[in-house]
Amino acid sequence: MRALLRLAWQSAMNRRFTLGLTVFSIALSTFMLLGVERLRADVRESFTSAVSGTDLVVGARTGSVQLLLYSVFRVGAATNNIRWHSVQDIAGMRGVAWTIPLSLGDSHRGYPVLGTSSAYFQHFRYGSAQPLRLREGKPFEDLFDAVLGADVARQLGYKLGDRITLTHGAGGPINATEHDDKPFVVSGILAPTGTPVDRTVHISLEAMEALHVDWKAGMRIPGQNVDAQAVREMDLRPRNVTALLVGLQSRAQVFSVQRQINNYRGEPLMAVLPGVAMDELWRVIGTGEKSLLLMSGLVAFVSLLGMVAVVLAGLNERRRELAVLRAVGARPWHVVGLLALEGALTTVLGVIIGVIALVASALLAGPWLLNQFGLVLSIGNITTMQWWILAGLLATGFIASLLPGWRAYRLSLVDGLSPPV
Repeated sequence: MRALLRLAWQSAMNRRFTLGLTVFSIALSTFMLLGVERLRADVRESFTSAVSGTDLVVGARTGSVQLLLYSVFRVGAATNNIRWHSVQDIAGMRGVAWTIPLSLGDSHRGYPVLGTSSAYFQHFRYGSAQPLRLREGKPFEDLFDAVLGADVARQLGYKLGDRITLTHGAGGPINATEHDDKPFVVSGILAPTGTPVDRTVHISLEAMEALHVDWKAGMRIPGQNVDAQAVREMDLRPRNVTALLVGLQSRAQVFSVQRQINNYRGEPLMAVLPGVAMDELWRVIGTGEKSLLLMSGLVAFVSLLGMVAVVLAGLNERRRELAVLRAVGARPWHVVGLLALEGALTTVLGVIIGVIALVASALLAGPWLLNQFGLVLSIGNITTMQWWILAGLLATGFIASLLPGWRAYRLSLVDGLSPPV
């Protein structure tokens, strides 16, 4: 074995350029395979971690997927609202630790506006139970303060102190009505989270009420126009909200509290477990994950074929070398063992370089990907599929080296000491 190692090293030094191309090909294959698989896993992780630490999502009775879509992902609309009295009753239920009211309906230049309370910044969690963090500024303190998500501030170029106006409803290009009589001031900008929070404009529940004191049934009341100064003196306690996030004192109480809410007599409500609803929603929209998985398999197939082709292509320049080895007494297993050992070492080196390149790229590009695309890369969590990919690359590299070894042995029998024509 020592002699084979020394011989393999000397042979490698004589073929530095070809060997370098082979190592580069394997490293690139490793980088692409693990990168696609990591991307596939992180896309699902980013989706399922949009809300973390919330035990129940409460809303008007509808489908669990629809409730999750409008309350967490700001997509669609609620079938009905929750009366504020019901919100207070739920907050006082046994086992409830905190509640976060959510009021939706308005927008700003295509981004949803969320009315909420200070509990949102205290208790809302995403990812691995990470709290919201302000990149600059502070949460809303004045009635007309607004806190922007990272994407909103970046895409629209806002900074602290800028004045913005909100749009009534979804804000379509036709007949969009601005709340231009009640402008807001940007008081804070949140750090990127990779969740729908980044694409949301946050205001207080009282501010949401202030916007609509002179509105009824989705239309401005004719002849009434309460300006921003006059509205400050009015009673702005919320009358209803769109949804409610609930945190419990103990996870063991989740089904008990869920049953109380589902049987609430004040109005028809439903409470869903966000994890269960996420799984249902992912089964509906998880085609993208399957596409990435298919892409990963195609990349694996093409990459491994390329690796075998590179090894076989380098065989012709070694026919004289192998013929000399046979002439000086090398046995068949020496020839096969030499190429198998070279292939195994080359594969290991290429895989190591590919893994290092992937980790380095993720560390360097991770903040940029989070800011530009809201994608969180979690390099530390190695998936089962990634372990299988690494094992498959190493095994295939070794098997790929056996085929050239067997072919080299057959060629050496007929080549003798003459160079190939």
